[in-house]
Amino acid sequence: MTGLSAQDGSTPGARLASPAIAAAAVAALLAAGLPAQADPVEDYYKGKSIEVIIGYSSGGGYDVYARVVTRHMTNHMPGKPTFVARQMPGGGSRIAANFLYNIANKEGLVIGIVDQSLALSQVLGEPNIKLDAAKFLCIGNPISDNNTMSAWHTTGVTSWEQAKTKQLSLGATGNNTSAWYGMSMNAMLGTKFKIIMGYPGGNDVNLALEKGEVDIRGSNSWASWKGTRPQWLAEKKINVLVQFGLIRDPELPDVPLLMELPTDPDDRAALKLLSAPTTIGRPLFAPPGVPADRIKALRAAFDATMKDPAFIAEAKANKLDLQPLSGVELQKIVEEIVATPPHVVQRLKTALEMK
Repeated sequence: MTGLSAQDGSTPGARLASPAIAAAAVAALLAAGLPAQADPVEDYYKGKSIEVIIGYSSGGGYDVYARVVTRHMTNHMPGKPTFVARQMPGGGSRIAANFLYNIANKEGLVIGIVDQSLALSQVLGEPNIKLDAAKFLCIGNPISDNNTMSAWHTTGVTSWEQAKTKQLSLGATGNNTSAWYGMSMNAMLGTKFKIIMGYPGGNDVNLALEKGEVDIRGSNSWASWKGTRPQWLAEKKINVLVQFGLIRDPELPDVPLLMELPTDPDDRAALKLLSAPTTIGRPLFAPPGVPADRIKALRAAFDATMKDPAFIAEAKANKLDLQPLSGVELQKIVEEIVATPPHVVQRLKTALEMK
C-alpha cells in the first residue's frame, strides 16, 4: 500500500467526485428516457387549415393584404397550419363580421379581415351590427394608412372645393366610411355627393369609375391605391380630394385632412372620431372565445411575419406599404373607439342623419 489508494481500490479524488458524477448520470438517463414536453398549440394546429374570411370581393386592398400576410404566417405558426382564403362580401363586410362573431368556429381555425370602421359603426348604433367589436380578438394590422377620397380624371374635379360646385356620384361598398365620408362632407362642408352604396368591394367601385357609373370613390387607403392601381397614379387617372386620418400622409402634403376642414369645433371633434379608424388599417382578428394560447400564437406569428424578409420582399413586389400594429396595440384602439363619449358620437350621428 502506498497510502494513495482507498480500500476499494479507487483513488480518493475519484471517490469524492463520484456522487456528483452519479447524479449527473442519473439525470441524463432520466432525461433520455422521457419524451420532450408536448406543445398543445403545435399539436392542435398540426395538419389543420385556418380559414381566412375576407369581407370584400377579390382584388381590393383588404383582399391583397389578407392573402399576402397569411401566406407567410404559416411559416411562423406552431404546427404550420395552412391559411385558406375565402371571400364573403356583402353589406360593406358586415355579413362577414356577423358571421365571424356569431357563427364561425371559436377554436382558432377561423380568422377574418373586415372594414376598419366596424367599431365606429357599432358606436353609431348601426342596426346591421350584431356584435361587440371590442370582444373580437385582434391579431394585428399590417398597415396604418390614411384613407382617401378620389375623383375620376374625366370629372375635371381636382379639389374638394370644386366638388361643392356640382353634384357628383360617389361609389361606396355599404353603410360604412366609404359612404360616411361623403355624407359628412355633404352635411358639414356643403358638397353635393349622390351616394351610391352596395358595391361588393373596392375593386368593383374602381370598375364603376372606369365605366363612368360613378365619379368619386368614397374611400380607399393611399397604400391600396399604390398597391392595386399604381398605373392610375402614374397616368393621373384619379385626383385625391381629401385624406382621412389624424396626420397628413407625407406623400400627400397638399391634400387636406377631413377634420381640418370645418370651422366649427364640434364638427371638427366629430370628424376626428370619423377619421380615427384609419389607424385600424387592414385588421386581422379572431372571433371571441378562442383559447388564449392560440391567440398568443396567432399574434406572435403575425409579429414574426412583419419582420420576415420573404414577406417584406413580397409586399414590396406587390407595392404594399407596411406600417404594422401588433394585436395588443390594435385591441386597445378598438376598445377606445367603442368607449367614445356619447356627446361626440351624437354630433357625428346628426351629420350622418342617424337617429
